[in-house]
Amino acid sequence: MCFSLLSPALSSAKPFLPLLLKPKLFNRFENKAYSGMEGYSTFRGESSKLLFRQLFEKESSTYTYLLADISHPQRPALLIDPVDKTVDRDLALTKDLGLKLIYAMNTHVHADHVTGTGLIKGKLPGVQSVISEASNAKADVLVNAGDKIQFGNMFLEVRATPGHTLGCVTYITGEGPDHPYPRMAFTGDALLIRGCGRTDFQGGNSHQLYKSVHSQIFALPKDTLVYPAHDYKGFTVSTVGEEMLYNTRLTKDEETFTSIMENLGLSYPKMMDVAVPANMVCGFQDTTAKVVASNI
Repeated sequence: MCFSLLSPALSSAKPFLPLLLKPKLFNRFENKAYSGMEGYSTFRGESSKLLFRQLFEKESSTYTYLLADISHPQRPALLIDPVDKTVDRDLALTKDLGLKLIYAMNTHVHADHVTGTGLIKGKLPGVQSVISEASNAKADVLVNAGDKIQFGNMFLEVRATPGHTLGCVTYITGEGPDHPYPRMAFTGDALLIRGCGRTDFQGGNSHQLYKSVHSQIFALPKDTLVYPAHDYKGFTVSTVGEEMLYNTRLTKDEETFTSIMENLGLSYPKMMDVAVPANMVCGFQDTTAKVVASNI
């Protein structure tokens, strides 16, 4: 299934070439922090059709991702895993870059922060919220495995990767001349850099998470870039190949992995009792707010 609000337009721009795999092109890329834009970083190629920004919220160590098709006349954009506390920053950035935000998406129902999708919809009523149908949360668009979220000439493929929560999905950029190469996987908490999300609440299951990552993420090309929802050690990006070799949990066999996950001894998330109820209704902290949900 493919979701689209815009008519496609052709462009002859070259595919996206990320800094990570093309070090000889360093002088053609930016990777720096901008004053007044805390947590802002970017990997941008001169010839890219894709505008990409990685943004950071320090209290929950959450990454928010901004993607836009700048070859399309309307410059359609989407945000993945926005945080309520940084909505103004993110919307200011989309305005500065001349983008038309059409989707605000979540990889799952977060327990450590309130999603920004509700606030975004309040400020930009034309934006549609997106989450998986399996999450049982409310949003404008409920997605399932195999669906495609279209923005301009590009799309994100939806892959079901439950295990951290029942409704986790990974969003993956498409293949072809209109899409970035290598592909990019926005893995939420299913796969973190050298780790993974916990499995002890919200329908989590360590066996299911192990199978999800190995069948849906590790099956991607090894040069696929991995962008998680969180990082606590300062890492910003990895690759499928790196995680298959060096992930401290998911390189183990399933039995060992399950044992690790069952003995983490983690404390109860301090934001969980606030975040989960709000995130089940699109991030509206007034849980009586009405959010239209549709599966199209």
